[in-house]
This record gives sequence, C-alpha cells and structure tokens, in this order.
Amino acid sequence: MTTAHTKVPGPAGAPLLGSMLDLLRDPLGTYESARRDHGDLVRFTVGPPGLRAEVHAVFSPEGAQQVLATEAAGFRKDNAFYEEVRLSLGNGLLTSQDADYQRQRRLLQPLFTPRRVDGYATAVTTEATALAAAWHAAPGGTVDVLEEMHGLTLRTIARVLFGGAVEPAVETVGRCMPVVNDHVRRRGFAPVRTPRDWPTPGNRRAAAATAELYAVCDEIIERRRAEGGDGQDLLSLLASARDEDGRPLDPAEIRDQVLIFLLAGHETTATSLAFALHLLARHPEAQSRARDEIDRVLGGRVPGAADLDALPHLTAVLKEAMRLYPAAPVIGRRSVAATRIGGLPVPAGADVIVVPWVIHRHPGHWTEPDRFDPGRFTPQAEAARHRYAWLPFGGGPRACIGKHISLLESVLALAVLLRGHELTAVDQDVPLGAGITLQARGPARCRVTPRARVRPAG
Repeated sequence: MTTAHTKVPGPAGAPLLGSMLDLLRDPLGTYESARRDHGDLVRFTVGPPGLRAEVHAVFSPEGAQQVLATEAAGFRKDNAFYEEVRLSLGNGLLTSQDADYQRQRRLLQPLFTPRRVDGYATAVTTEATALAAAWHAAPGGTVDVLEEMHGLTLRTIARVLFGGAVEPAVETVGRCMPVVNDHVRRRGFAPVRTPRDWPTPGNRRAAAATAELYAVCDEIIERRRAEGGDGQDLLSLLASARDEDGRPLDPAEIRDQVLIFLLAGHETTATSLAFALHLLARHPEAQSRARDEIDRVLGGRVPGAADLDALPHLTAVLKEAMRLYPAAPVIGRRSVAATRIGGLPVPAGADVIVVPWVIHRHPGHWTEPDRFDPGRFTPQAEAARHRYAWLPFGGGPRACIGKHISLLESVLALAVLLRGHELTAVDQDVPLGAGITLQARGPARCRVTPRARVRPAG
C-alpha cells in the first residue's frame, strides 16, 4: 500500500484507524457512500498514524476499463489481498502473474472453449434434476437457496472436474472456504499483518482450513488417477495438457488450479444462482414470465447447451442478478507507475481497487439502479451501455476464463428448478459482506412449491 499524499478526495475516517473499521464492518455500504460523497475515484486511508496506508477505489466504468483493459499492464496483482489469496489457495490462474500466468492461461484456454464447455451440460442437469427431485419430496418446504446453490454448484463442479460426484468434498469445502475467505479479507485490509506462522487463533483456524482443503483436493486427485476414466473431465485434461515446450503441469500446479476452480466454479456461480432465485421469489411476475419461457422452449424435456439462445428472459434475469449481486464485488490491483484515473493522480505503487458492486449501481449508467429489472439486458440495452458498466467476470486480458461455463451452468440449473417449482420469498433482505467473493451474512429462505402436472425428468 502507498502512503504518498494525493489530491484524490476521500473520507477522513476515524482519527486513529482511518476507514479501516468501516471497510471491515460494512465494505459495500462504505464504498457506496464514498462514491456519493466524493465521486468516481476515492482515496481511503487505512490504519493508525505512522502505519497508515491508502487505497484508491475506482467506481466508474471508464476507470474500470482503464485499469483492467486499456492500461492493464500498468496495474498488477501485487497487492496485499492477492498475496493473501495466493498464500491460502496457491498460485493458480486467479493469482499467478507474468510467465506463470501466461503459461497457465495457454494451457487452460483449450479446456474452456464454448464447444468443450457445452459438453458439461449433462453434469449440470444431472445435479439440478437431483435437487429438483429432493424439493419435490418435501412439498411446500422452506429452503435456504444460498445453502442449496452452494451444494448444487459444488457437486456440479466436482462432476466437471473429476468426472463423478465427490460428496465428501461438499462438506469440507462448504465448511473451510468461508474460514479462508474471512481470514484473507481481514489480513488484506490490515495495515500490519502478523506472520502467518504465529499461533494466533485466526491463523490457526485458517491454517487448519487450508490444510483440509489441500488434503481433500489431493485425495480426490489421487483417487481419480487410480480410477482412470474417459479422459474428458477437467482433471484428466489438466493432467494431459502440455505447453509449447511439451511440459505438463506438475502435481502442485494441478492442485492449485483445482482449488481455484472449486472457488471460482462453485462460490461465484452459487452466489449468482441463489440471488437469481431469491429475486424471482420476490418478483412473481418475472418468475411467471421466466417459467412460461421455459415451458414454451423445453416442454417436459431436460435442457441442453443448445437451448441457451432460446431462453433470453431467463438469461436476462441471471444477468440482472449478477448486476445487483456481483460475486466478485471488488477487484484489486497495484499501480506500476504514476498515472491518472478520471483526471486525478494515482501514484506509483498505489493499491487500486475496481468496485463492480458500485459500478453496477452507478446512477450515471443505470436508471433506478437498486430496482430489479431484467429488461436492462435486452440486446439493444446492452449495446447502448458502456462496455464496463457490467463486469461480473472482470475484463481485459485477465477476464474470467470460466465465463461461458458459469452462464451455461446457471441458466440450465435455473431452467430445471423453475420448471418444476414456484418460489416464494421468506426472507426479503439478505445481509451481505465482501471477502474473496460476495458473502451472505444471513439466509435467503424461500418456500418451494411443486407445480401441478410437472415432475422432474429422469
């Protein structure tokens, strides 16, 4: 973090700790207030005098495009937050840089082409159909869609990664990932970080959670190798991938990629799915329209990848959910050299964060930004909007490699679940926080009522 004085406006914060406590207690609300009070580039001071650091927050699509795309080489993943993610989850595609990142990206890109990803549709619908059947077995029951979608996406990504259900991993990842997430968040904002090997309660909890995550990945990888298979799951493809010099990923690299896939392919998609369902449960007209579209396109059959283009309203619902609840609410970088963003100076070595949570609510780009409106995502509306006004997958050369698989999984799962059920919201509001990903601090419960004459296929 930089301590150099700048003319970028920002909140004064508390005399002793600046904005540190505000950012820890309510980061999303703090970012929103800062944009309203100070504009599209805001400087936060964090920590006590003498150890005070600065964070420059970007709240405009134009600034996001500059940091992530047009001047991407000038903003690196060198900040404290990504260092903490790297130490917790390894040097996978999310955290690697320079030659490591370029090599990993070249190796992994063929695994995420639309044609390859379309082949994972069966894994998605198999798990979604099983969940729909479970909901039918408890008619009129109440479920927490956040919890349900975390289980669904974890089981789905396990099928995609390993070629089969890996039920033991569901409990371990569901229990350990939030511990790591919270530890990374706290250390990422701390002006002084104690060594990770100091036996503090937080360090011990995080170390134990990380060790469990590593162990379950290693166990699954080893078992998958022993079982063999058809070679079409991601783990087999990772093991067989070769760079231009004929070098494969080593075992540690494979484990690191698996951990990142479990995080990115499970937590982020679960967030998008859960809030799409919760928003539909709160807006019956949009839910009815989505279900009518599903019935018209699918009839009684299971959806496939080829159906995505025929479900534009359902896709728009998902995109609007991702606008209101971006799974990656903050994207961190560090400036390489002194530059200007929105006409304001940013020094070399400054921590810079792009904040999709605020950009997705920017009143200069979104009318009534807090209102749920899937109509924002017609082709005409999308074409008229700034390219970086909606960036749930980031942007530029480090945009999320898994965008297509996330959209495929989410739309197909929504189609399966909504085809057989009506949802009614029990909880209207869900308290939120931000760590590596968007974090729900409370349940999102819905009543699920099976539809008459509709039963899940298969």
